[in-house]
Amino acid sequence: MAQHRTEVRRMTGTGPIVDSKAEAVAELMLEVAQCFFRIRAVGQKTGLITSWGGGSFGFIRSLALLGPLTVPQIAQMRPTSRQRMQRLADELAAEGLVEFIDNPKHRRSKLVRLTPKGDARYRELNARFLLIASTMGVALSEADIRKTIEIVRRLSDDVKARSERLS
Repeated sequence: MAQHRTEVRRMTGTGPIVDSKAEAVAELMLEVAQCFFRIRAVGQKTGLITSWGGGSFGFIRSLALLGPLTVPQIAQMRPTSRQRMQRLADELAAEGLVEFIDNPKHRRSKLVRLTPKGDARYRELNARFLLIASTMGVALSEADIRKTIEIVRRLSDDVKARSERLS
């Protein structure tokens, strides 16, 4: 991405103040977006993401870490629709990786849980993911990486809150 500075404008009254911090936040958001698309391409090539963009690894990871969940619960954890997660759940069920079971808390909303085959696939994909991750960022310290995680998480939370206010 080209490095260039835009003119800094300070607005008075109720208008926003555009300064170097705002420019840095904007640049970080654009870098994260670019990184996401690169991650998605690698994910598709390695089987961590389905060809149509569904995050099968993320979906089964949620089930592996949290146990059985409803499709709406899984969708709430991601910036996506319930319908998209239902499509992914159906695709994973057709592959025998997840199954729908009765939900004691809701008669119509089934729980999705990993099958033994799905658990084995999760462990395989997680090992592949960790292998890929182990070869990246070798010049970065763990402390820098963890600080970056916290910064990106906080910005993500800000974006999510703003999106919910706009809905």
